[in-house]
Amino acid sequence: MSAPCIEVLATGPAATIQDLGRPGLAELGVGESGAADRPALRLANRLVGNPERHAAVEITFGGLAVRFGRAALVAVAGAPCPLRVRRAGTERAAGMYAPIYVHAGDEVHVGPAGLGMRSYLAVRGGIDVPPVLGSRATDTLAGLGPAPLEVGSLLPIGDRALDYPRVDVAPQPAYPDRPVLRVVPGPREHWFARGALAALYDSGGYEVTAESNRIGMRLSGPRLCRRDSRELPPEATVTGALQVPPAGQPILFLADHPVTGGYPVIAVVHPDDLPMAAQARPGRRVRFIPHRAQIMNRQPFNAEEPERQP
Repeated sequence: MSAPCIEVLATGPAATIQDLGRPGLAELGVGESGAADRPALRLANRLVGNPERHAAVEITFGGLAVRFGRAALVAVAGAPCPLRVRRAGTERAAGMYAPIYVHAGDEVHVGPAGLGMRSYLAVRGGIDVPPVLGSRATDTLAGLGPAPLEVGSLLPIGDRALDYPRVDVAPQPAYPDRPVLRVVPGPREHWFARGALAALYDSGGYEVTAESNRIGMRLSGPRLCRRDSRELPPEATVTGALQVPPAGQPILFLADHPVTGGYPVIAVVHPDDLPMAAQARPGRRVRFIPHRAQIMNRQPFNAEEPERQP
């Protein structure tokens, strides 16, 4: 491993190391984890000529500041934040979604996010912390991978990269103020009262609460009532599952969700909409709509749906 080359000066509300996670280990009780907004991580890596799965810093609401021990090529993608590069008493603005060259001793300061909530700082060569079970991702639920970043954390820069990028700037995706998420009925939709799915779709949306994190997005809105009050044995869950506790307020599972859950899942968010969900800030509202293919095919989400019990 190379010597530490990045010093963390400030973390903002939260900052972790993330890559594309640990897929395929759920049967061992290990969640996938990884970047909450994977397209943003992939883009940040491409902008510096990295393989898309290289580890980068996931920044929550901005506020990150780092100092480089050697010259490097960096890029920031995801929730838009103002960027400043400081060097020996001077300061210059820098743009997101573009490669940024920094010299030894330069500091990169990421300001507060104006829209969305998660941004990704990639450095050419990747963040070279030791992998755990094949990934450098921080799993905040299981405690796997590197610890969340703190002031004074030292991060090694790797030396594996692709050709230098041939791009000056990449298009910036839109982050809607009120995301609309497509869903399909979940494996326990039949545990809910008649009209529960319609209430999920037809309401004015659900507010993202301050209790949300990388594990799950806690929502507040119309109560989703159950018709089956039995205890549900723990069963496998997936990212995007809308699990509903007895109070009737859904929880949308995000990157660090548990591999099993004990509350029924009424619906599952389409994988293509999960990055947008991961950028929904507390206080904002999200809406759910039925996935068009579900309407056209009129088929259940799970073709091997468990036998319905009275």
